[in-house]
Amino acid sequence: METEPVFYAPLLDAWCVTRREDMVAVLRDDRNFSARDHNPRSSIELPEDVSRMLRTWRGAGALAVGSLDPPEHSRIREVLNIGFTPARVRAFAPTVRAIAADLAERTAASAEFDFITEFAVPYSLEVICRRLGIPDEYVERCRTWSEQRIELMMLQSYTDPDWLREYARGLMEFGAFARSLVQERLASPQDDLISELLHDGRAGNTLTADEVAVQVPTLIFAGHMTCAEALGTIVFQQLRSPGGWAAVVDRTIATRDLVEEGLRFDSPLAGMYRTALHDVVVGDVHLAAGSRLLLLYGAAGRDSRAHACPAGFSPGSGSATHLAFGHGIHFCLGAGFARLELEVAIEAVADRMPGLALAPGAPPRHRPVFPLRALSELRVRQQGRPSGRPAGGLSDTLTPAELT
Repeated sequence: METEPVFYAPLLDAWCVTRREDMVAVLRDDRNFSARDHNPRSSIELPEDVSRMLRTWRGAGALAVGSLDPPEHSRIREVLNIGFTPARVRAFAPTVRAIAADLAERTAASAEFDFITEFAVPYSLEVICRRLGIPDEYVERCRTWSEQRIELMMLQSYTDPDWLREYARGLMEFGAFARSLVQERLASPQDDLISELLHDGRAGNTLTADEVAVQVPTLIFAGHMTCAEALGTIVFQQLRSPGGWAAVVDRTIATRDLVEEGLRFDSPLAGMYRTALHDVVVGDVHLAAGSRLLLLYGAAGRDSRAHACPAGFSPGSGSATHLAFGHGIHFCLGAGFARLELEVAIEAVADRMPGLALAPGAPPRHRPVFPLRALSELRVRQQGRPSGRPAGGLSDTLTPAELT
């Protein structure tokens, strides 16, 4: 980062950008850089039928908001924002607390468990599915479809073609499910995000059924996977830090500070791609039009120019300057929602499992799905299993400032 902040990585066929100020400059410049090809590419050649399904499962030529450039991005984003205003987030907060409290109560019955599979993933998935209005019987299938999307999008080695086709067909089902659900909400609105996008736009500014259906899988995917990843790594880092979980239980560490430091120290999204639309200069390096850049958000969190102690995990040390939610026009539209979700979960676990500690055995491992940063397992145990204090957690009234 210090000696070569922008360098070419042949394995990724991309220019890696590691310095925070350079990333911010790129993310602010949507005239010279496109987000259209922002996802990782499979490093192997896929069978033609699999490749075709990957291109069309959302609909022919359909792109999620994260892959759009202005002016189309601006129109779609403006409507999506209505579902994540501070007022909407506050209104949904009691539901988030109820989900967290119920799952923490059930999980606390085990003396030892895997925090990722038993709490982080099911909690994050239920929250976003409830917000969207996904029927209960489809929640687990949404998790499976999301996993299939990850595997196909980030495939790094050859595997069984039949397995690839099975996963691709799963994505086709995902797209069909989203379109069917949107049509139902178009005809019969309910109290959920999909209905809001179809019916609640200001001055008639809503999305068409097809446009909403394109966004639904991404809202499910990004809405639960990155949150689960962040929750797992935040808990892991605090459990292995001085003071451990006791500092969270007695509120020596403010929950908001813990969340922000966790996002800085180990970003759930290691990076995101951009494509140069013209010849440009990034960090004193001249790049030709068409060059692919990988903006390493995780590295930005360890930039010594932006953080006093970049290699130390220290909640409360000004961590909010991280890029875990991106920057510029593609800044995560659900950032306030995600912050609430993470804080509520941590406080619910602290209230019901005050004796939480890392279980003995092999250290946690990350899944090999770059650029995501996902723990595959985090074994924890409850030392002494004391009853803890009554559930309370975050106040039922949150100010808009707390949701940004």
